[in-house]
Amino acid sequence: MSLALVHARALEGIDAPAVTVEVHLGNGLPQFHLVGLPDTEVREARERVRAAIQSSQFEFPQRRITVNLAPADLPKEGGRFDLAIAVGILVASGQVAGRQLDRVELCGELSLNGDLRAVRGVLSAALAAARGERALVLAAANVAEAALARTATVLPAASLAAVCAHLNGHTRLEPAPAPQDEGDASGLPDLADVRGQLQARRALEVAAAGAHSLLLFGPPGTGKSMLAQRLPGVLPGMDEDEAIEAAAVASIEGRFDARSFRRRPFRAPHHSASAAALVGGGAVPRPGEISLAHHGVLFLDELPEFDRRVLESLREPLETGTITVSRARRQAEFPARFQLVAAMNPCPCGHLGDPRRACRCTPDQVARYRARLSGPLLDRIDLTVEVPAIATEALLGSPPGESSAAVRVRVIAARALQAARQGCPNARLPAGEIERHCRPDAGGEALLRQAMQRLDLSARAYHRVLRVARTLADLAGAVRPGAAHVAEAIQYRRSLDAR
Repeated sequence: MSLALVHARALEGIDAPAVTVEVHLGNGLPQFHLVGLPDTEVREARERVRAAIQSSQFEFPQRRITVNLAPADLPKEGGRFDLAIAVGILVASGQVAGRQLDRVELCGELSLNGDLRAVRGVLSAALAAARGERALVLAAANVAEAALARTATVLPAASLAAVCAHLNGHTRLEPAPAPQDEGDASGLPDLADVRGQLQARRALEVAAAGAHSLLLFGPPGTGKSMLAQRLPGVLPGMDEDEAIEAAAVASIEGRFDARSFRRRPFRAPHHSASAAALVGGGAVPRPGEISLAHHGVLFLDELPEFDRRVLESLREPLETGTITVSRARRQAEFPARFQLVAAMNPCPCGHLGDPRRACRCTPDQVARYRARLSGPLLDRIDLTVEVPAIATEALLGSPPGESSAAVRVRVIAARALQAARQGCPNARLPAGEIERHCRPDAGGEALLRQAMQRLDLSARAYHRVLRVARTLADLAGAVRPGAAHVAEAIQYRRSLDAR
């Protein structure tokens, strides 16, 4: 037999499109041609495959070898095709039986001694292989990640020789067992560590209960970062689908950790991050921080210090929950359903309104500092709350705050009400459903009408006030938002200049 067909998977965004590795051995001078739009890493597979086959005690055929990675118009990258190419050559040369090739997909990079090495994106490959009703053969180092696809049959192997022994029927590869669930809130920072700051703690609970975006502002050292870091501890755990999506994005970047499965990600990029680092980019599109925070929290500390163009790139993902990265030759779409939490000082020196130290900034400096944040971006933030300085005596004398576990119980109850009523958190409620699910009672409606006129709120702000009021009503167990819920929601919409 001089032709072999081996099934594999490429990596495109978080998808794993099917690739057929076609290997043909023909007459002529010994040559090794690799076609099918391979990048440099894939083309280098020729030398890795040659050495791995010889190190595994097989004969590398001295014939004209042509390897085609089909479809030809799909870009191929990485070392993930090494194993499929090597097995294809051995099957085409008659050294390995090819009867089982239609029932398996191969994914893995080969070392020069024939050992299998881990590659990125195997979770997406495992999910796609399960849909194709094939088992996935990969490196043992990838098994903890790929086994999270519970519908997939994952066959871990240590080397090329072990894969060949399985295909020849000598020594079977055993399927990997399903992993144990991880991801409880133990080990996360506890909200009880935060003393005082009752209003900010309340806003954090509201943000968690409705998946709302939150902006904390106040002098340095008042606990803004401390509060933000404790948000994951009060959020409910991810369900199976959410956890798989978040893990698939982390897998693309090679940052997956099985111990954090079901834990919501928390990303806190430095304010010097570029637009490509934040939203994704590169010649070959890769996910950015907003995608790595998918179904989790994106914390932007020192918000005005970020480049304005970088911040403006967040506007569309905040609304749509996805980001499309387009380059000259490639385009990829990544999920970006994150919860934004930001923190900032009230002025450049940080002490405006601080009773402990006098502010040295002029009104023009304060205005320029706050003008770094555009109106459209601030309009997309649901909750804006001040975190004031607290006197040392009051701080030392205050008892420990309520624990994250206690707050989490209320948050989970509120999320359960939202899931039963509309199938999503209040912050993601479509505009067409707001009047149906968030309409306040007569008192709340009258108050909201007055606020719209006096505060000159936009239509987007109107909808966001209703969503927040609905969350406040859910926390209180009310059937409809009342005047008190609307008033509190309006308070969170006050602009920075009004504070």
